[in-house]
Amino acid sequence: MKISDFDYDLPPELIAQTPVEPRDSSRLLVVNRETRALAHRHFRDIGEFLRPGDLLIANQSRVIPARLLGKRAETGGAVEILLLTERPDRGRDVWEALVRPGRRLREGARVLFEDEKQTTRLEAEILERTETGGRIVRLFIPNQTELQSDDPYRLLDVKQAIEALGHMPLPPYIHETLQDPERYQTVYARIRGSAAAPTAGLHFTPQLLERLQAQGVRVGFVTLHVGLDTFRPVETESVKDHKMHSEEIDLDEATAALINETQKAGGRVVAVGTTSVRVLESVAAVGDGKIVPYHGHTNLFITPGYRFKAVDAMITNFHLPRSTLLLLISAFMGKDLMETVYQEAIQERYRFFSFGDAMLIL
Repeated sequence: MKISDFDYDLPPELIAQTPVEPRDSSRLLVVNRETRALAHRHFRDIGEFLRPGDLLIANQSRVIPARLLGKRAETGGAVEILLLTERPDRGRDVWEALVRPGRRLREGARVLFEDEKQTTRLEAEILERTETGGRIVRLFIPNQTELQSDDPYRLLDVKQAIEALGHMPLPPYIHETLQDPERYQTVYARIRGSAAAPTAGLHFTPQLLERLQAQGVRVGFVTLHVGLDTFRPVETESVKDHKMHSEEIDLDEATAALINETQKAGGRVVAVGTTSVRVLESVAAVGDGKIVPYHGHTNLFITPGYRFKAVDAMITNFHLPRSTLLLLISAFMGKDLMETVYQEAIQERYRFFSFGDAMLIL
């Protein structure tokens, strides 16, 4: 299987630069895998295609302001650090990160971050280079002995300093300024830890979720903290040579019970986004097809030919060419149907990627 077989041409103007308002006014392309029928609707209409007894499983991870802009302590040169994944195995407040300029940030280098009002300071020490070209960095607050008695900086903990100093890590294809950072969060995001939003969930409003629950659709939550693979294209021509990065996942006892009850009653498990798909399928693999509570990590790489064990339907956005997410979608609906659907979406001028429109794949 070659990654070049999962490429397509997209007019640049179809890359959504800003989210639509309200959230559920985005367009929805409904795909029936059995009949290959397509329907063009809006996301607010999704309840027409869901049944009482269906279960939505959504990723409740919250994006942290993971993009830190600072300067090298030694030279004053500009530095950008994008926090990806916490590494508690390496110590407290240690992260895996992407850095720019990478060539100049070697082991031992220190980076200083501070706000415009000079009230908050955070520092990073480069510990080592990773196999994928990133860095392991230790974040810390300068201690009292490093500060003068009249120093204006407030001593916060590291997480507070990240919240105060960090910027929302929008994907590189978004060039517009995001006026409201909460628009890059789902309305149900509550567990901080992602370096990117689980974007299929951005279309839901609290009112839409209430309407769906009123018609008998239940909602459960899992957690996958989106990390490095969101920012890594498939660079190997042979798909099997691509190495997936490990991401932290959690499926608790209450959600496992919801899923098992739904399956037993004949309802459909509808994954909200590819991150929820990967949690469900990873847990099903651990449980030999059964859904059990699980907390750990996954590097599951879903490609065409994969047999789905837990997911019956899927809500998702339109994904980048040559990406692991496009491979996952192709595995779920078939490559031929995926190509038909994407060409239809381009012809009908759907909006693509993170702030774009959605698909419901039944």
